[in-house]
Amino acid sequence: MPQIIEIKAASNRHDEIRNFLQQAGADFRGTDHQRDTYFLVPKGRLKLRQGNIERNLIHYHRPNQEGPKLSEVSLYAATNDDSLHSVLTAALDTLVVVDKQREIYFIDNVKFHLDTVVNLGTFVEIEAIDRDGSIGHEQLLAQCEHYIACFGILASDLFACSYSDLLLQQHE
Repeated sequence: MPQIIEIKAASNRHDEIRNFLQQAGADFRGTDHQRDTYFLVPKGRLKLRQGNIERNLIHYHRPNQEGPKLSEVSLYAATNDDSLHSVLTAALDTLVVVDKQREIYFIDNVKFHLDTVVNLGTFVEIEAIDRDGSIGHEQLLAQCEHYIACFGILASDLFACSYSDLLLQQHE
């Protein structure tokens, strides 16, 4: 199971971050319109990501804490996400749907998202990923903190929760 240290932060500086990533030689994977359907499950979070670049069923555990946090993720590549969506919505209650435009970049094992989320605004995410246990928790944390500093992300910009939580809070 991959180990991921990640952050999510509010950001109105997409142009500056994009320029930094381009100058750093980041691998731009494209801009994806993603629809994440979150399902009500007894443990962790389960979401189906439907997009043109990324299509996955994702189950994960992650604490709601500001700053870098560890996520334990199980990923299933969905080849027919519409069919899988039909099966899941027939079996499980839908919690919330997150609709976003996402620019996806990589520098080595670190993934960057520049997100525009419907009804929420603009965000940046940093995910330092260890797919096979060869990098280690401390290095992942250092990578994440390095890019937080490079992007000028302030502690007040950081979010402890997911987009799904933010959307659910709007309806409370």
